[in-house]
Amino acid sequence: MGDTLKRLAILHYAAPPVVGGVEATIAHHARLLAGAGYPVDVIAGRGEPFHPQVALHLIPEIDSRHAEVLALGQALARGQVPPSFDRFREQLAGQLRPILAGAGVCIVHNAMTLHKNLALTAALRQLADEGATRFIAWCHDFAWQDALYTPELHPGYPWDLLRTPWPGVRYVVVSTHRRARLAELLGIPEGQVEVVNPGVDVVEQLKLQPATCALLEKVDLLAADPLLLLPARITRRKNIELAIRVTAALIRRKPGAGLVVTGPPGAHNPTNVSYLESLRALRRELGVAEHVHFLYEYGERGQPLHLTGATMADLYLLADLLLFPSQREGFGIPVLEAGLARLPVFAADIPSVRESAGGLAHLFDPNGDPGAVADAIAAHLEADGTYQLRRRVLSQFTWQSAVHHRLLPLLKEVIEHGNRAGQSPKAP
Repeated sequence: MGDTLKRLAILHYAAPPVVGGVEATIAHHARLLAGAGYPVDVIAGRGEPFHPQVALHLIPEIDSRHAEVLALGQALARGQVPPSFDRFREQLAGQLRPILAGAGVCIVHNAMTLHKNLALTAALRQLADEGATRFIAWCHDFAWQDALYTPELHPGYPWDLLRTPWPGVRYVVVSTHRRARLAELLGIPEGQVEVVNPGVDVVEQLKLQPATCALLEKVDLLAADPLLLLPARITRRKNIELAIRVTAALIRRKPGAGLVVTGPPGAHNPTNVSYLESLRALRRELGVAEHVHFLYEYGERGQPLHLTGATMADLYLLADLLLFPSQREGFGIPVLEAGLARLPVFAADIPSVRESAGGLAHLFDPNGDPGAVADAIAAHLEADGTYQLRRRVLSQFTWQSAVHHRLLPLLKEVIEHGNRAGQSPKAP
């Protein structure tokens, strides 16, 4: 798709670091598209370079706060189209033409349904009619449906551009509710409006450490559903074989389940190396090699990975529950750490855990049936709305998910097919 796409342009009144929901969307989309190898040009009236791989083109007259735009806006709000409007529209079209000539697609945020710079809207309509590039109208706000704005709008040109479907332009909104509103405004079927949800940035939201991010590049812990955390060195008393068997049993009900064991083999007993080999063999035997991760194996250039306290704290934030099957513990500090991170605790019923958890953990026999433990975990997760919302966010509402599963397929379709069959816009 990269060769077909040529360059992708994203246009808005302002760009990052200007603070706003649209500007944040632009920042995440541009960053992720550039990271995926697609060249991106951001076109705005105001902003600063915000990513080394994203080209920023500043055209001050695009800014909704530009002095001439404000002056035109005052006249237009009174229902007057001043003589300078056409000159300003032509000026904007002339500035945009050479930039868009190298773009396979231009995503326009808000300017096709919002009146903050109607000369820009008119210039974009002119360029769309000329076939300057393929346009996607990313519509966050609809002036004609906002009681705050309708007193500033009037029948006819250029105001009607904001409520008329443009030939050859694909429309995008951020939710199904907004899709219904836009379809009503434009007089088109809802199926002609795409929904691409915004998202959250997991790294930013959870303040993950760079070392944690590097680890996530090697093993996709965010995809594990659920992610079971076993913070322990690899020694026999940690009863890791039970955790592996529990994971294998849980996969029958939760096919995406994953287990991470954080520590290396214990340093003071040479038999721990043979114990690790037996765990690897069990992992292969049960067919869960892709689900059970010994994190110490993910070091650079064949060296063991030693997790810092900061990365361990991140793992508690990323995990869905603590699985702690030890045969013996002095006290059970991971239970305390899990409590601080609001993680459900499934732990061996041993005296130290009973003391540390104070009756607030899910306890099981460390020599018992792994299937029963897996069933208890699955039952808990099925009743836990917090867990289910978290998994919903991670699977559907991250910026990465939005870009890779919704935006890139849309761009590919627009490039290859333009408007879908039967999607010719019609006047309302």
